Amino acid sequence: MSTPSTLTRTLAAALARHADRSFGLMGNGNAHLIESLADVGVPYTAVRHEAGTVAAADAYSRVSGKLAIATTTYGAGFTNTLTALAEAAQARIPMLVVVGDAPSSGPRPWDVDQEMLAAALGVRTHMLTVTNIERTVDRAVSYAMRFRRPVVLGIPYDLVTAPVAAPETGIDMSDPAVLAALSASVANAPAPAPSYAAPEGEPIAALAGHQLEAAARALLEAERPLVLAGRGAHVSGAAAELGRIADALGALTSTTALSRGIFPAAEFDLGVTGGFGQIPAMEVIAQADVVLVVGAALNQFTMRFGDLFGAGTTVIRIDAEQVAAPKTNHPITHLLLQGDAKATLTTLLGALEDAGARTGGWRDRVAGLEPGGVLRVRSTGLEEHPDGVCADGRLDPRAVASRIGELLPANRHVTTDGGHFLGWANMYWPVASPERMIMVGTAYQTIGLGFSTVAGVAAAAPESTTVLSTGDGGGLMALADLETAIRTAQSGVIVVWNDGAYGAEVHLYGLMGLDEAPMLIPDVDFAALGSALGAQGVRVESLADLDALADWTAAGASGTILLDCRVSRSVVAEYQREIQRVNGLEVPEH
Repeated sequence: MSTPSTLTRTLAAALARHADRSFGLMGNGNAHLIESLADVGVPYTAVRHEAGTVAAADAYSRVSGKLAIATTTYGAGFTNTLTALAEAAQARIPMLVVVGDAPSSGPRPWDVDQEMLAAALGVRTHMLTVTNIERTVDRAVSYAMRFRRPVVLGIPYDLVTAPVAAPETGIDMSDPAVLAALSASVANAPAPAPSYAAPEGEPIAALAGHQLEAAARALLEAERPLVLAGRGAHVSGAAAELGRIADALGALTSTTALSRGIFPAAEFDLGVTGGFGQIPAMEVIAQADVVLVVGAALNQFTMRFGDLFGAGTTVIRIDAEQVAAPKTNHPITHLLLQGDAKATLTTLLGALEDAGARTGGWRDRVAGLEPGGVLRVRSTGLEEHPDGVCADGRLDPRAVASRIGELLPANRHVTTDGGHFLGWANMYWPVASPERMIMVGTAYQTIGLGFSTVAGVAAAAPESTTVLSTGDGGGLMALADLETAIRTAQSGVIVVWNDGAYGAEVHLYGLMGLDEAPMLIPDVDFAALGSALGAQGVRVESLADLDALADWTAAGASGTILLDCRVSRSVVAEYQREIQRVNGLEVPEH
């Protein structure tokens, strides 16, 4: 039997200083670590597939702003994490991925070069030894927080139970009293600092005087100013500054999908930009003459494939990194102010106030922002299908999404898998603040991580209802962690958009004329699967079937309800229609 003075016990103590939650799947390479984490007071959530360890930690970090641990064994355990790890890297989610690795004496036949695999994803590996464990962990944490990236900590298999060098502090980690004190200190310690925060005292990247002056002048002279905020603005904690600068300019506002709810004055907000937005609102954005973009990547979906901004628009970017001008179909002027969003906005706001920025403006002249106005009301599909049923006998997903949005508990976090259905949650289910919308998979364009994100969201916000939006394709891919989702959510709603197909492929390649047979999925009874694993499974074939959600919510929203929504493939999401158009396809009407 191993003693408390093993590498994994010392490692767990070091990790506990930085992370307050772990998600894992036990194997030969991490069994001792999982027990040691429990011994030092770090709560552990078991998932059923290794990809789920990273996806759950990813979701936890997005909701809480804290650092989380994902842990698996070596070899196949680690390689199973790679898709989720690629997503976390591209989405810039800090986390500690602590995994078993090959022995220090050399690889066995079943070992792979895990460091090279991680490097291929842009993820750095820190290999542990019997010395300087605390220093190695501190360096890994510093890197993860500073650059907002996941990092891998590798545990060579032959060192798992090896004795460690005496700590420089002289503390005896084998002393039960020391371990008890450490466990108590971890349990009673304040929450770790948000892992997204910039290191204390780090200056903003210098703003060249002429850049700041040019930006302030353009904003002051704007007749139709717009402020567009992305997730980077939320990460920086810049909500108040965004509101002040929009008020100072009399500007309209809009957001990316991952920063919904960030502006204090919702009455002047045009909603999500791109294909998740409303066409009339996007037409208003195209009229803006100056757009201040804060912490948004301006990818092809946000940019409506180059059509978001009109010709001649001045686009002022605030971003922590050096970013290129977005791809547009019209000539624009692009100006970059590189630096932290909150601090740079404060500097810019000071320049505007010194110059006497005026209130009022465009926001007071735009019609349709009033309740019930054209910029507020979305189609529910009932205009075309009064009973919510399409010609093929399946439900209009817009009608289903709209009705679900009316019935969900107000205190909720929404997490989505990837797939054609992505737009429905973003279009029809409001969230109170940006961290309440979690989209794990969109950065890497993957599906199949949805069920496992529930564990992370539920751990970060146990008092809230976790609402998952997933498809039948991604749901089948992630089926092992349906059990995890049901087990871990005190209050959970799982919505499966069951159209019997990989919908995005049908709506692109099917329209191109390819054989749809490989894109179709035989009928799957997700309601029965959910019931078998402990949820209340409901097969939704009419809008009236959604009364079960109303009853569940009224009864206290306890446990998990799974809505197996049989929706029609005949209704194509607007963002998918944009993809069809950019591929030169003739887009059919609904």
